[in-house]
Amino acid sequence: MKNLLVIGYVWPEPTSSAAGSRMLQLLNFFITENYTITFATTTAHSKYAFDLKKLGIKTAKIELNNASFDEFLKEIQPEIVLFDRFMIEEQYGWRVDAICPEAIKILDTEDLHFLRNARKKALNTETELKELMLNSDLAKREIASIYRCDLSLIISEIEMDLLASIFKIPAEIIEYLPYLLETEKIEKLEDSALFEERQDFMFIGNFLHEPNWQTTLYLKQKIWPKIKQKLPKAQLHIYGAYASDKVYQLQNKKEGFLVHGRAENVDEVMQKHRILLAPIQFGAGLKGKMIDAMQNGLVCVTTPIGAEGISEENHWNGFICTSDDEMIEKAVAVYNNEDLWISRQQLGKAILKAKFSAANFTPPFRQKLIDIKANLGKHRSKNFIGAMLKFHNNRSTYFMSRFIEEKEKNKART
Repeated sequence: MKNLLVIGYVWPEPTSSAAGSRMLQLLNFFITENYTITFATTTAHSKYAFDLKKLGIKTAKIELNNASFDEFLKEIQPEIVLFDRFMIEEQYGWRVDAICPEAIKILDTEDLHFLRNARKKALNTETELKELMLNSDLAKREIASIYRCDLSLIISEIEMDLLASIFKIPAEIIEYLPYLLETEKIEKLEDSALFEERQDFMFIGNFLHEPNWQTTLYLKQKIWPKIKQKLPKAQLHIYGAYASDKVYQLQNKKEGFLVHGRAENVDEVMQKHRILLAPIQFGAGLKGKMIDAMQNGLVCVTTPIGAEGISEENHWNGFICTSDDEMIEKAVAVYNNEDLWISRQQLGKAILKAKFSAANFTPPFRQKLIDIKANLGKHRSKNFIGAMLKFHNNRSTYFMSRFIEEKEKNKART
């Protein structure tokens, strides 16, 4: 029996974030590979969490800095342990090494957190992005986590290039694995609602994710007022899970700036509107909202950061803009011109088929796992830096965790 343990950052919420959809794609891959899967996390179960039991996946609640996790590992005896983001590997990787040393450790980065953080800092400084990354404590932690794992899944080609060129990560321990869409579903995609059946602009994003809040604020202050002047009857609709009071306070019906909160059905919402307006200023990885838009015939007007890793300017289902003025100009132009809108919309299906068809990526990923399993010792022997980082991290994390355990036990006694 092949056992897979997934240690989640949170319970997967595919209706709340692209990260939730990504996790379900990975889980479905391992289901097709006949793995018995256990999904474990420290977080409370949300009412929006996907019911993993419907997929035959076992679930478990685990604790931080608690030896009960060691017993949990002994019981499961996983062949593979998948860490959902590097922070999870930091917390549990050393325990996996100690209890199940032959388990293959896989890190799903989701996106490079240090890259997103450095880009945010770069907005307010003249320091070069490369220098910000190389001097980032977050980068040191995340890169170390990648080295300690047998394989790390990278969602963006841009990030693959960055890891190889700047950080010299060996090709053997990173695998490009973007969003995985079923080819049959892509082929069946239709343009759904026609131009005249759609109206208005929209933006969508989980508001627990800082770039989505900043983008909404940027729309409110910089972009939308000028578009509204040119298109007085148009409205901008803001959707997103976990919208706080500060998001709702941006609503102004007279300005046509409407905040709706969570979209219960993303497909239905997207098929109502003409344009996804996304002046994203910083971030990393792939923007799931762009993929969703293409699947629903929604034209996207965004920035290079918004389109990163998906497609290039000359092959985009809308426009990629490098200035506010250009974004305003292109948004107004495509909103008013049906022929232009249709021509841009039709590029979406071609992009999805070329860049995100699961049939292009799951076979090499499957073979990579087979190769690592068959030659695990040799695979690890090539990664001396990883072994060194694992040695020092495991010792320091072990003593810190034991200290916290004893501290909690003493609290319980008193």
